[in-house]
Amino acid sequence: MSSFTYEGRTIRFRTSPRLTRYNRVLSWENGFIEVMAQYGDMEVEEYVDLVSILENLYIDPASYLAPIKKVEVSYDP
Repeated sequence: MSSFTYEGRTIRFRTSPRLTRYNRVLSWENGFIEVMAQYGDMEVEEYVDLVSILENLYIDPASYLAPIKKVEVSYDP
């Protein structure tokens, strides 16, 4: 599972069970995140589509995503 948190609201979504971690965000464009993801010893470029995830949760993507200017990877200890 991966999660995206903004203004106290956390959205969790399924990811590959082989995903070790997201290493860094390459770009953010209105709900589409380009990241470098770690799968074991291999690092690959991957895309996360928050728009479709939000739509499936009946959250309006336009209003939720509009104020977000920057996305970063963080891990809870």
